[in-house]
Amino acid sequence: MPRHDAAAITPARALRLALALSMGAAVSLGITRFSYGLLLPPMRADLDWSYALAGAMNTANAAGYLVGALMMPALMRRIDHGRLLVGGCVLASVFMAASGFFTSAPALLAQRLLAGLASAWVFVAGGVLAARLGALQPARMGLLLGLYYGGTGFGIILSALLVPPALLAAAGRAHAWSWAWWALALASIAATVLLAVAMRAMPAGQPGAAAATSEGARAQAGVLRFGWALAGYGCFGMGYIGYMTFVIALLREQGASAGGVAAFYALLGVACVASARLWAGLLDRYRGGEPQAVLNMLLGGATLLPVLSAAWPVTLLSGLLFGGVFLSVVASTTALVRHNLPPGRWAAGISAFTIVFALGQIVGPTVTGWISDGPGGLARGLVVSAVTLWAGALLAWRQRPLPG
Repeated sequence: MPRHDAAAITPARALRLALALSMGAAVSLGITRFSYGLLLPPMRADLDWSYALAGAMNTANAAGYLVGALMMPALMRRIDHGRLLVGGCVLASVFMAASGFFTSAPALLAQRLLAGLASAWVFVAGGVLAARLGALQPARMGLLLGLYYGGTGFGIILSALLVPPALLAAAGRAHAWSWAWWALALASIAATVLLAVAMRAMPAGQPGAAAATSEGARAQAGVLRFGWALAGYGCFGMGYIGYMTFVIALLREQGASAGGVAAFYALLGVACVASARLWAGLLDRYRGGEPQAVLNMLLGGATLLPVLSAAWPVTLLSGLLFGGVFLSVVASTTALVRHNLPPGRWAAGISAFTIVFALGQIVGPTVTGWISDGPGGLARGLVVSAVTLWAGALLAWRQRPLPG
């Protein structure tokens, strides 16, 4: 892919490129993973799933994400980051469309796993490119990273706008939820086209970025010094995914209408996008685990709110707070890597956090679903998610900046 000279990247162009990169986050997380929360209730009712099996679908997605993340260091040494980003988006779109053609649990689990693998390629490659943009505009690094990760909110908004009408249009047909998967796949393809066009304007890799190929051991040693932040991030992966997988099911159990659920999810997505500017200063100011700790603490509170009260204003506050915080936890790890490691080790650092993130997400949905199948139901499952997030906050708080 052609690349512009880094010196030609103005602040305005950097913002446009970060927004374009955000289409990758929209596909990899906002649509491929989080749209499932909207589809879980109709799929569970149609296919007679337990909550444990419903949660296992996102566990499979996270397992694929883990495999993809483990592949990334080797892939990024051989393949251009932009090609990985676009290629991963294409594959994720194809696997999502395939989900509409199956009803057996093993086949759907396989589709979710493959979509997760492709999503990891997208998310890690996009994170490295966003960090590269941040290096060209150091004073706006937090904002640029926030814009990239906040793109997940665009995917959530699209999901909220597409899934309910698709379900309504297919009402009366067998497995009406299939039509929603196909609509989401088309939206992902459209986002991929925008991303592919924008990649032609991305700056070339910085000198020294290729040094990661010969510094594997040193890179790993540097990453291991993020132990407390990595542990906190694993708890984040376990806790937040419980909310994103099951909160819609909880709202439907509490009597929320289809329109109310769509409004809640769209509000959560809008808050994701707005969070880019909201927490940029926090990410720029601190070099240790303080941002991750503060954000995890807030997330735990947001997760607990719909359990404490079914009142609609409380529900909306939960979605607004959760959406305004959770992607900034992801951005905080990239900022931590960017603050503490040289450019040649960014890919290794981001990959390490992605792997831990995936491990947490593998555990979270199935455990939350298993707890929700027992006494206390979904409310009890979300309480466990909140406690896990608070544990992550305590761990991340202990992370100190690496010595220069």
